[in-house]
Amino acid sequence: MSLRTAVALAATIGAGMLITTRAEARPDVVDFRGDYSPGTIVVKTNERRLYLIVDQDHAVRYPVGVGRAGKQWAGTTRIDGKYTNPAWSPPAEVKRDKPSMPSVIPGGSPRNPMGVAAMTLSGGEYAIHGTNVPRSIGGFVSYGCIRMLNADVLDLYNRVSWGAPVVVLR
Repeated sequence: MSLRTAVALAATIGAGMLITTRAEARPDVVDFRGDYSPGTIVVKTNERRLYLIVDQDHAVRYPVGVGRAGKQWAGTTRIDGKYTNPAWSPPAEVKRDKPSMPSVIPGGSPRNPMGVAAMTLSGGEYAIHGTNVPRSIGGFVSYGCIRMLNADVLDLYNRVSWGAPVVVLR
């Protein structure tokens, strides 16, 4: 590569970094150690990161929003559904806290907290889903669901299969 090409490439990358916001984060391939099979999703709530295991030494890492105080959980489950533009019915706990909330918010609505895609988790009312509030990513913000940027949840959605194991660690 010529020096001129390298300088142009560095300038382009640098300019992109200047205009990239936290809400436009993209997944990273990182070193990851653990006894997990490829295709397993590991959520580390204390880090507010989701890892998709790709091999015994690497994972794709995404920033996430997780359950706020008193709404966090840990355990092992599986993806039991995959949906694009999902409608959302607030669980009883959310309706109790916010009684004026509609019983169903249609998919695609800017008020729908599921974003552009959702992967439901077996054994409960939780999901890994997009968000209509990108600034919430990186925080303790949900009723127990794992929130992702819309671009990131679509990336993950296309990488995982129905039945994929999900491990949530605190």
